[in-house]
Amino acid sequence: MDRSLVHSTATLPAGRGGLLATHKVLRNTYALLSMTLLFSAGVAAAAVALRLPSPGLIVTLVGYFGLLFLIHKVQNSGAAIPAVFALTGFMGYTLGPILSAHLAMPGGAQTIALALGATGATFLALSGWVLATRRDFSFMGGFLFAGMVIALLAGLGAMFFQLPALGLAVSAMVALLSAGLILFETSRIVNGGETNYVMATVSLFVSLFNLFTSLLSLFGFGGSND
Repeated sequence: MDRSLVHSTATLPAGRGGLLATHKVLRNTYALLSMTLLFSAGVAAAAVALRLPSPGLIVTLVGYFGLLFLIHKVQNSGAAIPAVFALTGFMGYTLGPILSAHLAMPGGAQTIALALGATGATFLALSGWVLATRRDFSFMGGFLFAGMVIALLAGLGAMFFQLPALGLAVSAMVALLSAGLILFETSRIVNGGETNYVMATVSLFVSLFNLFTSLLSLFGFGGSND
């Protein structure tokens, strides 16, 4: 019997199994992402309605990175899902005061709607492109990580030194990096590089959150100059 025929036949189940596993991760990721987005939006709406104060920079950073660390530690256990909802709920709470500040401005509701629509359209376009082409964007990982570190440090500098122009530049940078991270993470799922849907969900959620808040800042700045 032809050895090449035996080899190709033997690899069919493994290839099919890998494809099914990828589809399962993708399906679970989008299902959990949808639920966390709704939950976070609900918490943000409640924070706006109750006029809850901003938690402050220190509490925000400690809560965010602390919950990220917790999710990383429990990602393969039953505690992973509650930890994801804790993180996304906390991020929704931090978003509430930001939305309240924009709603207090002229045209604030329109700015929020525009940022939300642009975020959704960007996510659908980028995800659809990767799903259709199955292109591998794993090479972007190091660049995106370094870019986010620089953006974080620049953002802290803009906040402490009260530099609006730098803050605007950071928002634009974060928006671009967040779009790149959506490409990167979706590509990892499609090509089998990410097999844990919990971590994939967190990565996509954080990218969407950062993209939305950055666009909100950019559109709000543009509207304030009208």
